[in-house]
Formats: sequence, C-alpha cells, structure tokens
Amino acid sequence: MAEFLDLEAQDGVRMPWNVIPGSKQEATTCVIPVSSIYTPLKPFPNIPVLPYAPLRCRTCRSVLNPFSIVDFVGKIWICPFCFQRNHFPPHYSSLSEDNLPAELFPQYTTIEYESPSEKATVPPVFLFVVDTCMIEEELGFLKSALSQAIDLLPDNSLVGLITFGTYVYVHELGFGLIPKSYVFKGSKDITKDQILDQMNFFAKKPKPVTGVIAGARDGLTAESIARFLLPASECEFALNSVLEELQKDPWAVPPDQRATRCTSTALSVAASLLGACVPGSGARIMAFVGGPSTEGAGAIVSKNLSEPIRSHKDIDKDSAPYYHKAVKFYEGLAKQLVNQGHVLDLFACALDQVGVAELKVAVERTGGLVVLAESFGHSVFKDSLKHVFQSGDFDLGLSFSGIFEVNCSKDIKVQGILGPCASLEKKTPLCSDTIVGQGNTSAWKMCGLDKATSLCLVFDIVKKDSPDAIGQPTSNQFYFQFLTYYQHTNGQMRLRATTLSRRWDLISGFDQEAAAVVMARLVSFKMETEVEFDPIRWLDRSLIRLCSRFGDYQKDTPSSFSLSPRFSIFPQFIFHLRRSQFVQVFNNSPDETAFFRMILNRENVSNSVVMIQPSLISYSFHSGPEPALLDVAAIAGDRILLLDSYFTVVVFHGATVVQWRKAGYHNQPEHEAFAQLLKAPIDDADAIIKERFPVPRLVICDQHGSQARFLLAKLNPSATYNSDASPMLGGETIFTDDVSFEVFLDHLQSFSKHLAAGLALVQLLQNPQVFTICMSFENPAKECDFVDRCLKVGQEDPTVRISQQRSTPLDLTDPVSNSRALG
Repeated sequence: MAEFLDLEAQDGVRMPWNVIPGSKQEATTCVIPVSSIYTPLKPFPNIPVLPYAPLRCRTCRSVLNPFSIVDFVGKIWICPFCFQRNHFPPHYSSLSEDNLPAELFPQYTTIEYESPSEKATVPPVFLFVVDTCMIEEELGFLKSALSQAIDLLPDNSLVGLITFGTYVYVHELGFGLIPKSYVFKGSKDITKDQILDQMNFFAKKPKPVTGVIAGARDGLTAESIARFLLPASECEFALNSVLEELQKDPWAVPPDQRATRCTSTALSVAASLLGACVPGSGARIMAFVGGPSTEGAGAIVSKNLSEPIRSHKDIDKDSAPYYHKAVKFYEGLAKQLVNQGHVLDLFACALDQVGVAELKVAVERTGGLVVLAESFGHSVFKDSLKHVFQSGDFDLGLSFSGIFEVNCSKDIKVQGILGPCASLEKKTPLCSDTIVGQGNTSAWKMCGLDKATSLCLVFDIVKKDSPDAIGQPTSNQFYFQFLTYYQHTNGQMRLRATTLSRRWDLISGFDQEAAAVVMARLVSFKMETEVEFDPIRWLDRSLIRLCSRFGDYQKDTPSSFSLSPRFSIFPQFIFHLRRSQFVQVFNNSPDETAFFRMILNRENVSNSVVMIQPSLISYSFHSGPEPALLDVAAIAGDRILLLDSYFTVVVFHGATVVQWRKAGYHNQPEHEAFAQLLKAPIDDADAIIKERFPVPRLVICDQHGSQARFLLAKLNPSATYNSDASPMLGGETIFTDDVSFEVFLDHLQSFSKHLAAGLALVQLLQNPQVFTICMSFENPAKECDFVDRCLKVGQEDPTVRISQQRSTPLDLTDPVSNSRALG
C-alpha cells in the first residue's frame, strides 16, 4: 500500500477506490461506496502559504488549481469542474509557461492562502465547566489536574469557570477581592435573556430594546464581558484561589439516592454565556463530569438508586425513559453551539456511566474532544488533559471556526459526511438524493478541528451506462476539490485547498485499509440510525458480494477460489471488525460504545485500522522485535507480546518469562539481556502513549493472569476448547464459541464461489436482449448478489421477467445450516 501512503502524504486523502467507477451501475457492483477519508489540517513540511486571496471560478467558486487549463496568450483559465472560462485579474499579467504562480505548480495540489487583513478579533476562549458532585478524593485529583492545565494555557487566551452540582455557579473571576458567583437552579431551563439580566450585564448601560444581544457590538460592554472571561495571565491567581477553595457539592445525598447533578443546565448556561459574550469566536466549553446527570432536561437516570442506568438492551427496547428526551435536548444544544461557532469538549471520569451516549451528538457536531476514564486520578485523564495544551512535537494543533466545502465533477454527487461536523444546509446541484450522515449539503461547519481530525465523504456516481458504451473503454477523468476555511493557531484566518484527480481502473486502485475504515464508519452509523439493523449480516453480505465480484475460481473446484493481492487482506479486516467494540456492544455500556465510535469517526486511516485490527509485536531472545500474527498461536512461554488496540496498550509476559522475572533474574548482572528484554516493550509502549490522544490505557499482565483477557479478546481463536488445533508449547487455548478466521474464510470462499457463478447472468441481463429466468434453490439465500441484481434489473426493465421461489438468511458463521451448496 506504499502508493496510497504516498498519496496521503501529499494531500491527506485516502480513498477505497483510488480510481473511480465509470458509471452508477458499476459503482453499485463495487459494494464499497465511492468515498474518501480526508484530514483537512494534516501537517505537511513544505506546504506553501500564499499571502493573498485565492482566485475562484465565477460559476462554481472552485479555486485555481494545477488541473486547470490555462491559455497563456489570452490570460484565461478553464475550470476543470464546470469548464467555465475565467479571465486572470491584472496582477497575474506576468503569467507565462516559465512564470507560473504557486497554485499552478503540479506538486502543489494542496495549498494554503492567508490574508493578512483577516485575523480573529477575539483570542481563543476556554470555559471550564466542573462537576462538584463527587467524593473529596476525586475532586482533589480534578483540581490538581486543572491547576496544571491552567499553567499551560496561552497567556492571551480568555478563561472562565462554571461549577455545578445541585445548582450552577458562574464565577466572576474579574472580581478578585473576594470569591463571587451567580447561582442558577439546576432544575430550571435558563434562557440567555435571564442570564444577561441576572448577571448584571447592563448595570452601567441600558439594555437594547430590540435585536439579538451578542458581543460588544450588540450592546454588551467589554467591562461586563471581562468580569467572566479574563486573559489567563491576569486571572491565574483568582482562578487558582477558586479551585483551592472548591468544595464538594454541599447538598446532602440520602444513602438510597444518587447525587443531584444538573449537567445539562450547566452546559446550557455555558453555551448561552459564550453566545452572549464572544459569538463567532474560537471558544471551547471543557466539561469535566464525574457521574450521571439526574437533574434538568438532559438527565439520564432518576435519583433513586434502585433504578439502573440505561443499557443497550433498554435503548433497543425503548425502555430507557430519559434517553430520547436527553438526546433531543443535546441536539438543540448542538445546534446552538454550531450557530455560535463554539466547541464542546467532554472529559468523563467515573466508574459509572455519565451520559456520553446522550452527549455524543453535541460533542461530535461541534468537533469536540472526548476522553473517557475511570477516575480523574487515572493517567488516561491526566495525561490527555496535558496533551490538549502542550506544544511541541505532539501538539494537537487546535483550530477553530472551520467551514468545509467540497466541489467535484458533474458526474459525482455528495451523499454526506461521517465525522465531526455539522451541515450548513447549503443545497446545491452537488447534493445527492441519498443522504449519509451529515448530508443534503455541500458545505459543513467545523467549530473545532485539529491535525488529526478526519472526515469520511461518501459520493454517488450519477453517470449511467449507455447501450452504445457497453464494453467500450472510457477515458473520462473525475476531479475533487476540498476547501477548508479555518482559524489557525496564530489567529489568522486561512483557506486550505486540496485538489485531486482519480481515473477509472478498479482493481489496481483498491485501498484495503481505507475500505475497512469506511465500512467501520458506515456500520457504526447504521447501527445508530436504522431500526433492527443486523451489522453482522450486513458485513457478511457486503464481503460476499465484493469477493464474488472480484474473486477468481475454477468451475467445480471450491479450493481454487482466490482473491487478487489487492483484496487479499480485506476479509481479515472485516473478520476483526465483526468482533470489534464498534459492532459487538455486549459487555460495553452505551457510554463506552459512544466513546469508541466518536474516536473512530474523527481519526485518520492508520489509527482507525489499529482500532479495527490491533497490531501485535513479539519480543524474544531469538530475534528482535518483530510483527506477529494477531492469533492465539503467537503466545509462547518465552515471549513478550505488545498489543496496540489504540484504546489499550497491553504488555503480555509469557509464563516462562513470568517465572524468570519472579526469580529476579533481571536484577542479576549476568542476565542483563533479560533485563533489556523486559524493558524494550515498556519503552515502545511509552512511545505509543506519548503521541496519541486520547492517551490509551496501559495494561501490563502475565499469561494466565486476570488481565490477560485484554489480549485474548483481540486474538483470532484458532485454538479453542472445542477445536482440533492444539496450542504450541507454552501457548494458550481460548475458551470461546467464536469461529476462527480459517473457518470464516472457508465459508466466505464457498459462498463467494456460488455467488460469482451468477455474475454471468447479470452480464447477460445488462445486454439489450429478452430473457426469462426462473431460479429455484434447495437452500436459497436472499443475500445472493446475483439474485439482488437480477431483481433490480427486472424492476428497471419490463422486458426482463424474474421469479424467485423462496429465500432464507445467510450467515458466514453458521457452518451447519449452510453446509449444503447453493443450487
């Protein structure tokens, strides 16, 4: 996949099909949608930054790019998207073949523009919203972490503080003589007007009678805003004083009840405060929550401890009484924050659930960060919070106020985006009738984005095959342009333009990693939006259709089935995706599942692949660190394994290594090699942890120990208690009923072979001839690719008559019911 990594290094784009299907029919048979995963702010070492505004097409508003056709004599350029002829402005008068502007250089398919006159008027704003309904020890951990974070804030950034429990307290940091705060009842809905009145924003200046009150230019004085949002360099003492004296919520909690925690009211007050003071500026609400919300419109559970917090089963059965009301509230909050251009970050630390599943919509649509940990004293939280503000090699590169637009050739339309953004509802001819994620628009708001933020764009090929074109080669070329307008960390407004082209030639351009990530985002989205969606069946069906389309086999020889090397790893990705935390919600709470999916939807391809199929490295005396198969056979007594599943990093010691370590051999000078062996995976794990956000959990465990489950759960169960395979000496047996990858692959080959036999019928049906086909099977499968396509052709063409006698489900993991061959 080196060529795809090179393309990503140039433009920050990965596509499952690096060559575009030539028609809508061909795109449908490709199973995996035409899509791209784009990292708008991916850092490039030599990206040019031009100090002037971009030159745009007067029709489609695309930016001048290397694919534009230029008439140097007439000083005209032709847009590759709409073919509009555009005149160059006077300051391009010296343009010639030997004197090209940077935006026409072939290597600068990604370029940035920075206008010196456009600079943010308000520095970045950080509003801390802190939960106080927790035990003293947890509150102490949180206060310590916040004090360290405040020291790392840029001096010019504005800072505010809100604490909440039974009531919401907005602290007036500008009144440094004594602590002063404004109190709001947690069970009431607070409007922006009530906040303005109660907090005396118009004590020195009369309140405007009409109009929207937002910012200094609409009636608020700078002095009134500075009471609550102060530069970090000026309010550090006052802020630390408030934190030092911060106490646990004083309201008594009966032993049979939960604490009264009004998370939703506190976030609503924070959003309204920022909307009144700094609308449209780069601002983040950083919420630190230590338990479930029990008060206000966003409550997720009652105060009565006898009522359990909702589970996946409760949500599926619609027996979670608070869930839908809370989600509706946070959808409204998300819309408010998007209109204001503000971000919601969530740091949830508790042994119980806090409501991440309900908050997901607000965090994701504003491009916020999310961290989930067991305690505010855990390294996952503390190191992640430091990572947000630290500078240097691992700087997140936080940016604000982004607007993302897409332009593409006329035969392509945009279905939508799966990722941290919100639709701007800009309906254009580029919008497809089919909507996926944030769709029905060609522009999206990205209130917060960073170097790792990645968007998954799903496209629709609208060009149809013509009868005269069947079997004829095509030479058309498609173009894409991604425009990201954002506030850079230096305060300047920038526009990054990425323009790329993809040709038609399917197999050679298939990116297996990008395809797996697109399928993971799609299946996660469908599980959340489609009622009674069966993810396992959908993945199996998609994989069978793909293999039947691109696999090779000899008639009557099942073992001859094979896939091109371009497709050979993809079934392995799907096997692990079926077993991943994105699909298997059993043993995960709704909060954990929401957290996993939020991270998947914002990370690039490389990180997402590690989430789907973890990496495994083996350490032993016999060789240096080397990759190992993600299989139970990799376990051996004299090995140490390092598993990176993105959310967890596991260092696993084999049984023999454990015995040597307990005997203290690593402390003896003659066994220095053993000491180095123990140290090497720990050092590599630390290197992984330093560069990742959120910081993963580090688990150091021994074979046969209780925490060994973190490794065993991710391995292919090739040796189980009921299989014929026996583990190698010092190896391991997994007690599971899951099928191994080998069994999965055998059934895939069998079904794909039979389904591929139907492709000939499909090809015949696509010719302008008349056929009557009656299909009768001993054990038919509704999912059969050729049955689906035949039925579809029959619906579109009245000259084709198709009858289907009966059908039954198909499951790759059920070797008993599918043991007979398809007719």
